[in-house]
Amino acid sequence: MSDAVLSFRRATDTDVPAMVALIESAYRGESSRAGWTTEAHLLDGQRTDPEGVRGVIGRPDSLLLVAERGGEAVACCQLERRGDAVYFGMFSVRPTAQGNGLGKAVIAEAERMAREEWGAARMEMTVIRQRDDLIAWYERRGFRRTGVNSPFPYGNERFGVPLRDDLEFTELVKELAQP
Repeated sequence: MSDAVLSFRRATDTDVPAMVALIESAYRGESSRAGWTTEAHLLDGQRTDPEGVRGVIGRPDSLLLVAERGGEAVACCQLERRGDAVYFGMFSVRPTAQGNGLGKAVIAEAERMAREEWGAARMEMTVIRQRDDLIAWYERRGFRRTGVNSPFPYGNERFGVPLRDDLEFTELVKELAQP
């Protein structure tokens, strides 16, 4: 399947179960440990739910981008227009497909869409601050820390069950060069 052409499309309501499963597999539970993006050492419980994915798909100025190989979803990400910026979230790559450039390709397509379809000047995201390896990966792709941190939503199991008491989010931003 790795030789198959990568294609992109916008998720629809019929994709919700598959997208929830993909996102969960990249971050939580035993299956997430097959890849390096797991948060299973930081959080238990769910990463998202059908309502959250449906909300991304159904909101104006928002979409869930699906990357497929051979007709099978292998990655996804959320894009949401926020003024002259685009928020990048729910970025998930199937754990067994990680480490082969797929993530780089998804980010490149997300950046292209943000620039060309929405005229965005920058891309913004939040990452759990304790994820040094993940933050370093984003920094190698041109993102930088803004120094803005925000609290993790303790007590709201919709975002997971924390396994430690010091979690917080840090904001990353990347200026998008216009072609």
